[in-house]
Amino acid sequence: MGRKARGRRATTVALLAATVTAALAVGCTGSGAPADDGRGQARTPAPTQSPADPVSRAGSVLAVKIDNVRAARPQTGLNSADVVYAEQVEGGLSRLMAVYATELPEVVGPVRSARESDLELLRQFERPTLAFSGAHSKLTPLINKAPLDAQTPGKVADAYFRDSDRASPHNLYLRPNKLLSSAPGEDALTTGFRYGAAPEGGQRETSRTVRYPAARFTFTWSADQGRWLVSQDGRPTVTTDGKRVAPATVVVQHVKVRQSEFSDFLGSNSPYTETVGSGEAEVLRDGRAYDVRWEREKATDGTEFTTNDGAPVNFARGQVWVVLVKA
Repeated sequence: MGRKARGRRATTVALLAATVTAALAVGCTGSGAPADDGRGQARTPAPTQSPADPVSRAGSVLAVKIDNVRAARPQTGLNSADVVYAEQVEGGLSRLMAVYATELPEVVGPVRSARESDLELLRQFERPTLAFSGAHSKLTPLINKAPLDAQTPGKVADAYFRDSDRASPHNLYLRPNKLLSSAPGEDALTTGFRYGAAPEGGQRETSRTVRYPAARFTFTWSADQGRWLVSQDGRPTVTTDGKRVAPATVVVQHVKVRQSEFSDFLGSNSPYTETVGSGEAEVLRDGRAYDVRWEREKATDGTEFTTNDGAPVNFARGQVWVVLVKA
């Protein structure tokens, strides 16, 4: 990272921290976790649990659930993610899961709550660290049993802070270096993604729009940047440092989306996005679109993307966005 980029990032951190007028206890529930959106409380550690030890988890990826409604934008730290998953949540809205392996930003957020389908998605990684604000009370036991390291504000309070310039619950932020001592490296990305030369064929593509019932993603190819410029709900997606979010590869993955056993405080069912199985997908890279097949035989596997004749599909080097859309 260049000196100017580091300076801008440090400035962002300082501005965010300066706006915090109270400690994490502001807006907390009786459990000691910050108030979320009514979908449940962050789990409280047992008395025997010790404070988080970032050194012990340095070999795992960091996955952060990131708020993606309009009130949560612009987000912080999104451009540092290696992979960004977009999923549908209640009311047809979207939420992001950012996965960090090669770089840890100083701040990430706003952080929001986890969903049941996150557990299946994260099984592809070796005991990942999951940062989230809380979860439905009935989902918490499943999270506790999952092979991951769940890190909530109720467990590691000093890793989180609130920005008083933003309205709750869209103002909770994470300091990743409080959870991991360093970025684990590219080898921790056991997604099954391959990088290299583009496959033959494909069609020229300058723009692709993906719709959820109440959210819209548009990816526009920039030949100058060699990246897909992200817009959401008709507005350019930028981070708090003013940089446009621009992945090198976009995957539109058609999956089964069904009802889960959980609902939010308004009674809206939480969709369950199935990422184990097989189906169709489109890979956008280098200004072209490729119709491909995806397959993930079991939860501990990464996802393979192949052409119709079975040849593996390479992605372009750089950030990958995977938009999980109902088949």
